[in-house]
Amino acid sequence: MTDGLPNPQRFFAFFTIAIAIIIAVLDSSIVNVALPAIGRDLSVSPAQAIWVVNAYQLAITVSLLPLACLGDIMGYKRIYWSGLAVFTLASFACANAHTLPVLAAARVVQGLGAAGIMSVNIALVRFIYPKAQLGVGVGYASLIVAVSSAAGPSVASAILSVAHWQWLFLVNVPLGLLALIVGARTLPITPASGKRLDKLSTVLNAITFGLLISGLAAFSEARGAERGVAMITAALLVGAFFVWRESRLAEPLLPIDLLRLPVFSLSMITSICSFAAQTMAFIALPFYFETTLGRPATQTGLLMTPWPLMTALIAPIAGRLSDRMSPERISSVGLVFLGCGLASLCWLGSDPSLFDIAWRLAIGGLGFGLFQSPNNRVIMGSAPRERSGGASGLQSMGRLLGQSLGAVVVALVFGLAHQRQAQVITAIGAALALIAANASALRRVKSRSPNVATSPVVSDR
Repeated sequence: MTDGLPNPQRFFAFFTIAIAIIIAVLDSSIVNVALPAIGRDLSVSPAQAIWVVNAYQLAITVSLLPLACLGDIMGYKRIYWSGLAVFTLASFACANAHTLPVLAAARVVQGLGAAGIMSVNIALVRFIYPKAQLGVGVGYASLIVAVSSAAGPSVASAILSVAHWQWLFLVNVPLGLLALIVGARTLPITPASGKRLDKLSTVLNAITFGLLISGLAAFSEARGAERGVAMITAALLVGAFFVWRESRLAEPLLPIDLLRLPVFSLSMITSICSFAAQTMAFIALPFYFETTLGRPATQTGLLMTPWPLMTALIAPIAGRLSDRMSPERISSVGLVFLGCGLASLCWLGSDPSLFDIAWRLAIGGLGFGLFQSPNNRVIMGSAPRERSGGASGLQSMGRLLGQSLGAVVVALVFGLAHQRQAQVITAIGAALALIAANASALRRVKSRSPNVATSPVVSDR
């Protein structure tokens, strides 16, 4: 197989991936802003309307790893293109839903399509870019994911200011059709193993992660702690059997073989901790700006801008640097910056200026941008080329678990602490970032071990 795609095919192939990632990641958060309007329009309570979000997240969570495995089995282009097609059709169905059950069902299908996109997007990047430029490709993909995650509320507000909530879904249709047409001609055809998907593993995966994410989400609901504990306990019990069974299979759905690689497992820890820290800041700070500081809602989005802006500026640079320098070292430095940025927010005065807020958030965004691209490069580079699907699926799963964990921590602090909530949350986020920095630094030690073949360049052969 050739080493990457030639230009201009490489440009158009990545263009397809960029469009699909943007619309899939945006739909993870963009609908949150419209929930009140959706609830009023469909005549349902806020508690019922939340299923518009939960249905999408659960569908992604339970299908991410099986679709990543199917990518290894059938080829990444087929899974990616099919996922994009399903997502586009489901977006049209969401826009034309007039009852909550129909909308929730359409969101489930949309989530399955999004999982097809997210499960193999980084695996495809590995075949689009040559090995020597893997960091560049991963850097651009990381940039798109990070900015799309952060920009969701702002994009939703902009659309809702001029159009009905259905347009949150309708805008996906022309973009999805464009990506489907371009992707059919330019996405690389990757090797297919022809192996079989284990059905029992698929069921155990759905039960484990479905209960885990649902249990974590329950903590954010009033009087949901008892239900959350029960769900998480059940998830751990089923998950223990799931892991035991997968460890005995020659071709596991859960990539136990990858998690046994020290560098890979440490990379997953850094990913979960860092996304949890970022999510905690993104949820807590808007409340702090509006409730504690008394800033208007229109100003909150502007106050949050330095973080995604710095991430957008730094992520491609960090990706390029990771092709020339130790990506583990770059990630560690980024995580220290992330921790310092979050820690500095603990010492905001009672009436901070825009500059006081902006430079602290800029440091956090700088750190996250420095971390994410090199970390994803290590995740993909430490996995064998034929296991790119499993590595890509775990990378996306790490992001989802981190975001869910961050949301739970914020809900718990809001429920338990009655003063200085934002300071407590950012302090916990800073601690998580520093834990991740230590795990990232430890990867450097493990990669030097003569018994651990984890160099991104070597294992990418």
